[in-house]
Amino acid sequence: MQYFDVVIVGAGLSGIGSAFHLRNKCPGKTYAIFESRDAIGGTWDLFRYPGIRSDSDMHTLGYNFKPWKEAKAIADGPAIWNYVNETADENHIREHIRFKHKVTDAAWSTDDARWTVTAKNLANGEDTQYQCNMLLMCSGYYNYQQGYTPEFAGREDFKGTIVHPQFWPEDLDYTGKRVVVIGSGATAMTLVPSMAQRAQQVTMVQRSPTYVVSRPEKDAIANALRRFLPERWAYALTRFKNVTMGRYIYNQTRTNPGKIKKRLISMVRDALGEDFDVDTHFTPNYNPWDQRLCLIPDADLFKAIRKQKVTVVTSQIDGFTQIGLRLSDGTQIEADIIVTATGLELQLLGGAEFSVDGVDVEFPSTFSYKGMLYSDVPNLVQTFGYINASWTLRADLTAEYVTRLINHMDQCGMRQVTPRILDKDRNMQARPWIEDFSAGYMQRVMHLFPKQGDGPWSNTQDYALDKKMIRNAPLEDGSLIFDNPVGDIASKVSQSEPAKEATRSAA
Repeated sequence: MQYFDVVIVGAGLSGIGSAFHLRNKCPGKTYAIFESRDAIGGTWDLFRYPGIRSDSDMHTLGYNFKPWKEAKAIADGPAIWNYVNETADENHIREHIRFKHKVTDAAWSTDDARWTVTAKNLANGEDTQYQCNMLLMCSGYYNYQQGYTPEFAGREDFKGTIVHPQFWPEDLDYTGKRVVVIGSGATAMTLVPSMAQRAQQVTMVQRSPTYVVSRPEKDAIANALRRFLPERWAYALTRFKNVTMGRYIYNQTRTNPGKIKKRLISMVRDALGEDFDVDTHFTPNYNPWDQRLCLIPDADLFKAIRKQKVTVVTSQIDGFTQIGLRLSDGTQIEADIIVTATGLELQLLGGAEFSVDGVDVEFPSTFSYKGMLYSDVPNLVQTFGYINASWTLRADLTAEYVTRLINHMDQCGMRQVTPRILDKDRNMQARPWIEDFSAGYMQRVMHLFPKQGDGPWSNTQDYALDKKMIRNAPLEDGSLIFDNPVGDIASKVSQSEPAKEATRSAA
């Protein structure tokens, strides 16, 4: 059975970043990346719908070690895909990836201080097992095999084409067609103005409004800094600027929600004019950042509405008809194509099963340690970004932390690191892993996720606090237990070394 020091699951933005940090800080460690698809890129390879782009700026969504060089800060999907692939190739990471290998099971043995990982080869259907000491789950947070679509009465009666953005047909021609997009999230906000460029008419049907914020597609300050400063300095300054501004705005939504709401709605009124019914279509009944704000570049959605290429309808859907949709008030909307931009289906740890010493891990019964590890589960780290900031800010912190753990275990001669709840913490309040966030795609599955508590058991969703708690805090904090010394089963370790050295040579 082949052994690696580290197995990384997922070759998207998080997995490639984790591999870089591992190579950089733990150069002697062997590793492999298991990717269920046949390409690098994760989200940025899977999604191919019109207009696919980032919903945050690339100076924070980009890696902390690789400056974003493009003029557009709000980047299209292909540009982000190129960035991730370029990172992999520049750092010789691609050769460590095993494509079309889906991890289905992982079993930890304390005696061996190893995970036995089962991966299904999707090319031939065979299961293969591998072993590793550290397992990094970088598989994202949603189900790649299916999106979320509510039940719509009469769906089978519709004579046109129904598409979910997660599975966009390459040959779909919507030129001159009447398109209905169901949804009001980031995907809908991207699709609608893009499709409006070729479609006869696009109607966005939403159950309730979302906060929409327009920002320039290009960051003028970032582009100016690059002309006068070394690339890395310019990138670092822009990153600091955008993180600071984002954190300030988020904190204002927590302390002054009414003021921020008024300002956001005022900006929409300015963009759409007084004749547009902003109260109905762009004024949510919740406070800003109780759900994620939708970012649009250069007001593209508002421009499409003003050109009368896009119509916004806010209403409940009664069902599908042969020719389109029927709303709860009886209104009929005719369509040739209906796009169900109704969200993702969240999935913990890529849907894999886990056990520790023969006992299945029930993750809803665990507490999350610093938003990355799980109580009583050894040598397992999950990468999960922020809901209120760019994903990669936390992915980088997580990857850096893993290298600290690995190097510390080597220094103290231990093979196992396990978060343990101390006696003083056993009565701490169990709170949802993500709280104060009412988005349906989160609320539907939060009962399947671990809990959070106090101190290191909190999932802060705060980059500044996380830098203190993850990057700068001591590893030995009493809750993180380093044990299972190398000398305990020296004979087993000795027997494994030839295989391990052979793996190193091959890598």
